[in-house]
Amino acid sequence: MQKNLVIVESPAKAKTIEKFLGKDFKVLSSYGHIRDLKKKEFGIDIDNHFAPNYEIPSDKKKVVNELKSEAEKADIVWLASDEDREGEAISWHLYEVLGLSPEKTKRIVFHEITKPAILRAIENPRDIDINLVNAQQARRVLDRIVGFELSPVLWKKVKPALSAGRVQSVAVRLIAEREREIQAFNSEASYRVSAIFIVPNGDGKMVEMKAELSHRFKTKEEAQAFLEKCKSASFSIDDIVTRPLTKSATAPFTTSTLQQEAARKLGYTVTQTMVVAQKLYESGKITYMRTDSVNLSDFAIQGSKEAITKLMGDKYVKSRQYSTKSKGAQEAHEAIRPTEMSAQTIDGTNQEKKLYDLIWKRTIASQMADAQLEKTTVTIGLNNTSDKFTASGEVIKFDGFLRVYNESYDDDAEQQEDESNLLPPVKKGQTLDQQEVSATERFTQRPPRYTEASLVRKLEELGIGRPSTYAPTISTIQQREYVEKGDREGEERKYNVLLLKNDKITDTTKKEITGAEKSKLFPTDTGLVVNDYLTEYFPDILDYNFTASVEKDFDEIAEGEKEWTKLMGNFYKKFHPSVEGALAVKSDHKVGERVLGTDPTTGKPVSVKIGRFGPVVQIGTADDEEKPKFAQLRKGYSMETVTLEEALELFKLPRQLGEFEGKVMTVGVGRFGPYISHNSKYVSLPKTYDPMEVTPEEAIELIEAKRKSEAEKIIKSFDEEPELQILNGRYGPYIAYKKSNYKIPKGVTPQDLSLQACMDIIKLQDEKAASGTVKKGRFAKKK
Repeated sequence: MQKNLVIVESPAKAKTIEKFLGKDFKVLSSYGHIRDLKKKEFGIDIDNHFAPNYEIPSDKKKVVNELKSEAEKADIVWLASDEDREGEAISWHLYEVLGLSPEKTKRIVFHEITKPAILRAIENPRDIDINLVNAQQARRVLDRIVGFELSPVLWKKVKPALSAGRVQSVAVRLIAEREREIQAFNSEASYRVSAIFIVPNGDGKMVEMKAELSHRFKTKEEAQAFLEKCKSASFSIDDIVTRPLTKSATAPFTTSTLQQEAARKLGYTVTQTMVVAQKLYESGKITYMRTDSVNLSDFAIQGSKEAITKLMGDKYVKSRQYSTKSKGAQEAHEAIRPTEMSAQTIDGTNQEKKLYDLIWKRTIASQMADAQLEKTTVTIGLNNTSDKFTASGEVIKFDGFLRVYNESYDDDAEQQEDESNLLPPVKKGQTLDQQEVSATERFTQRPPRYTEASLVRKLEELGIGRPSTYAPTISTIQQREYVEKGDREGEERKYNVLLLKNDKITDTTKKEITGAEKSKLFPTDTGLVVNDYLTEYFPDILDYNFTASVEKDFDEIAEGEKEWTKLMGNFYKKFHPSVEGALAVKSDHKVGERVLGTDPTTGKPVSVKIGRFGPVVQIGTADDEEKPKFAQLRKGYSMETVTLEEALELFKLPRQLGEFEGKVMTVGVGRFGPYISHNSKYVSLPKTYDPMEVTPEEAIELIEAKRKSEAEKIIKSFDEEPELQILNGRYGPYIAYKKSNYKIPKGVTPQDLSLQACMDIIKLQDEKAASGTVKKGRFAKKK
């Protein structure tokens, strides 16, 4: 009989913990939640105090049976799921489903998977915290109510198969509102004046000193007039101010700040950061990765002190404790840090090494001395005007924490100008010779679109969501195609430069690329229409304050200060009538529909709206005798800005391009973009091709290129089993069989596989998927 059974959520965590416990302990994984609200129905009994109706999903039944069997054999069952609300709920579900008794059940928590932490947890077990469980149930039930009742409204009013979520809808609103701000923005020009002076550097050499006018001119005429004054002006130093500057390190990482810095410094998506951090946590390298606390343990502070002293010396040490600002921090235990501060590097994948390095540096820097700088500001006056130039320089006197780490900023955050240039030695009253003065036309910048990192920062700022919700929220709004992440090429813009040199002013026009964007979040047409509709009919759900106040309610439930069922009752009383009201509203037009004008050929109205597969242009109406004509809106067009002329162009497709091998080639636009159709096969048209201008020769090249790549893709096929092929994929060779993909084991040469060997691999992987011992992923069965 097994004395102790420890249940954790993941196999990786189980593997790490098993190393620390003796032979009397068996560690098994629940593979996450073993129970959830019923999938195919509402799953909540509104009339019975919002009682949730839970079910064990079919893919978890085998795991549950195994855990039940092992729990019955054990003297004590240790529930060791994560320390947050989600983890507490997993433990509670296990307790309920496995039919455990209080006498033989112990709940243990730890925020790092190290031997001392695990043994300490076993020495200090506790009961399941039902308040934390209720906070998780409240979130789950509220989100189910919103999703289940709002989604059918969207199916009826916008388009089928849409879904709505409480936090996701608010995230989409932020992105939609920013897009509207950008559309409404009008750029204003002004002239920035800078000068280059020639001064001696103390060694008998002359060097340049750059300075900038302390204000800008609104017009070209004003800038020109100032440059005229500069022709005859004498320049001298009016003032020199040198002041010491102290820079302090930022706090150690929370979930939010880690996601932001990993995006800025490493280019990771929010989800990617959490996946890599989870692996580091489960292998015992870092503390728990879902936290909004900046607190560090005494052990971590001492470890940091020792590491800094060893690597850099005593003068770099400055131990400090940071305090968490957010009230009711859900996971207020410790910041994200390495479990051993002495471990500067780790073994692991390249991604794991990079993220660990970032976490180590940020933690170490937080315990390091302030950086000491000196900033010098030189004010330069003109004898014929009150305008002043200023030149600034910054010198690092002691690098302190900057030796290890410097925080990055988003391109939309307030950027500090790089002033780390050294100014030449100058004196008050010194006369300066100007080499040149230039007035450059500059333009006000429109508000920036959100990146994943800046959206996380905004959600946190507004108090929306919690550490565990940022990544799934941002993934969900992209999966639902309300938001897409993409790049935009900039546009060419002309700007004017006036240059005074050798007493002569030249006027030139230059060109620059402006507005280029990388990995930004753009609302789709569907996202904008859904957002506008929900904002109009469900203002409470989309209200930032409401969403933030609900998070506070969850915190109060977790503290045992509020009853979750009462919170649900108050919410539902207001929410349900607004759903019924929205469904009852009749409208002649579809939500988001916009009439563009009249088709000159038929005299019928031309409109744009959300169709079954996304935005479409329509000629005619459903009431006409003749069926309306439809054309899919092409990528790059927006429902809000497309013109009548652009819309009518879309009806020129599909167009025939002539014949190839006796079959007609056609170019058209479908649900997934422009394509060439030939002999019942389709070839996607690359972004660089315009479907209106693609030539027959180009189409033939694309058809032949696709044939070649498909021939290279097939490694092996079998006449006796035509549904099975060994293919070359993006991540290497794999077996494709009956619309499912299977991984080829390491060390196996794909060309050597027989049909029987392939069938054996398929059978083994199907059995593992059915038992829940492998995660569903790229090689899971396609639904």
